[in-house]
Amino acid sequence: MGHSATAWDQNSVLEVVKDWNGIDQVVLRVPRGASARVSLHGGQVVSWKNERGEELLFTSSKAMFKPPKAMRGGIPICFPQFGNCGSLEQHGFARNKMWSIDYDPPPLRNDDDKEKVSVDLLLKPSEDDLKCWPHCYEFRLRVSLATNGVLTMISRVRNINGKPFSFSFAYHTYLSVSDISEVRIEGLETLDYLDNLCQRKRFTEQGDAVTFESEEMTLHIRNLIHVLATLVDRIYLGSPNVIAVLDHEKKRTFLIKKKGLPDVVVWNPWEKKSKSITDLGDEEYKQMVCVDGAVVERPITLKPGEEWTGRLDISAIPSTHFI
Repeated sequence: MGHSATAWDQNSVLEVVKDWNGIDQVVLRVPRGASARVSLHGGQVVSWKNERGEELLFTSSKAMFKPPKAMRGGIPICFPQFGNCGSLEQHGFARNKMWSIDYDPPPLRNDDDKEKVSVDLLLKPSEDDLKCWPHCYEFRLRVSLATNGVLTMISRVRNINGKPFSFSFAYHTYLSVSDISEVRIEGLETLDYLDNLCQRKRFTEQGDAVTFESEEMTLHIRNLIHVLATLVDRIYLGSPNVIAVLDHEKKRTFLIKKKGLPDVVVWNPWEKKSKSITDLGDEEYKQMVCVDGAVVERPITLKPGEEWTGRLDISAIPSTHFI
């Protein structure tokens, strides 16, 4: 079915509610108290809370919640283009479209749906979409919440066109953090990355982790640890399938597991850039970091009838337990 609470516990809940614009949102809840909320506008996860009711995703206080603009926060879907690396609008059009609940999705291989509550969404091209991107596709998105609070997103893109097409993709994940200076990202060390601030020139990560510090501290420790002290916009290539985002102040680690997503995008606008973004507060860069499972450097090419799958699993655990 398009949405289901499996028989493992009848206290799991899935309901469809209206947001303040009258747009359907699907609310997933599990017995221990964790919840997630998915908007049919953009197929976007707009909330993910742990069993204590703490919000784990960042949403700007200045976010615009009125279509067709995507909300600044949560997990927007970037498809069929990431960033401005093509002829389409920034990050493609999927995040700005209305999706539908998929009541009869095809079977999903290797997905253990036990102890999960899930919803399946569907996006197909409109006539206007075909004018700017003339390819016929089916995009199926399954969002699941497990009893232990793990959030899973599985995207399937199928080519139902008569000719091949290519696309890039990202789960543009806004994580909520205590302070960006307290964040450490592990799993990207020694990787090559493309720096969007340097015309996508290729560099190699030199630090034992990606960290974010104030410019004053950077002057003192620049030679001891690799520090990012300004706007960060990087695409790490050929990344491992497990990345850890440590928040020292909250003593929390986000563990990101991915399949079919070779790249990781790390983005934080920092102070100057934040002031130029109308739907982001001037100081809100301190409370967020984007760490995206993505396909950017080498876009996916699908022949007629072929399907691509990209999966993301995110958990929030005590920082004493990480890779």
